[in-house]
Amino acid sequence: MGPLIPNNGISQELLRLYHHRGTPIPPFASLYNWHVSDLKPIDRRPTNQTLLIDADDTLWENNVYFERAIASFISYLDHRVHTPEQVREYLNHCEHATISAHGYGLNSFRRSLVDCFEQLTDAPVTPEKHERILSFAQSIAEHEIELLPTVETTLADLSTRHRLILVTKGNHDEQTDKLQRSGLASHFSAVEVLAEKHSDAYRTIATHHACNTSTTWMIGNSPKSDINPALAAGLHAIFIPHDFTWVLEHEVVNQPPIGQSLLELATFGDLVHHF
Repeated sequence: MGPLIPNNGISQELLRLYHHRGTPIPPFASLYNWHVSDLKPIDRRPTNQTLLIDADDTLWENNVYFERAIASFISYLDHRVHTPEQVREYLNHCEHATISAHGYGLNSFRRSLVDCFEQLTDAPVTPEKHERILSFAQSIAEHEIELLPTVETTLADLSTRHRLILVTKGNHDEQTDKLQRSGLASHFSAVEVLAEKHSDAYRTIATHHACNTSTTWMIGNSPKSDINPALAAGLHAIFIPHDFTWVLEHEVVNQPPIGQSLLELATFGDLVHHF
């Protein structure tokens, strides 16, 4: 059993610093029940890094609400020929086509649901059916913002040492509205809402905000939009997987080029151990 260290009135972060710096543990340590051997040492990057941070499914829940809406839609469709899995695959194709033509956002999602319904059923889409289909998307719009665990405290901590820039994609009004409702806006020095996240978009952001690529990191849950294009743009990246990442965002995570770094963390809160 390793030596005991105190946890009464002293933050876990401070206790980790005791261990990491080799500072002698206070003599009253034996009164408490935390062990040095159980703590992860801190190996933080220098201060004044630029952290580009994704929003949906990185800071707050998002796609899980779409999944629930889609499940309700498929149940309502109750197709006689296609299985639920086949209907979902067809909807994915509709979404891809709609996004290519109209961009991201709830309006595109509504359009995809209607298109999918019309193409998979012989029955006309009556006004009543149309309203019912739209109600599935409306349930997403009305949902409260649900922050992921420790996001608020982690951002508050990181913002004291680094520059934080929100980098999200989608409908500008929808994304900025979610940010305001989240209560997190004050932690960011800037907000970028992109039509699409690709390597050129990241290069433009880096130039616009005078980012040093050697100290700039893109943080998010999407290999397709957050990790791979950021690495291609010469930035570092931090992948924080989410169980409900949108299927259209799935992609194999690329290895970082020489001179760049890629971290994979279990939770957003783990960032404080690295920054």
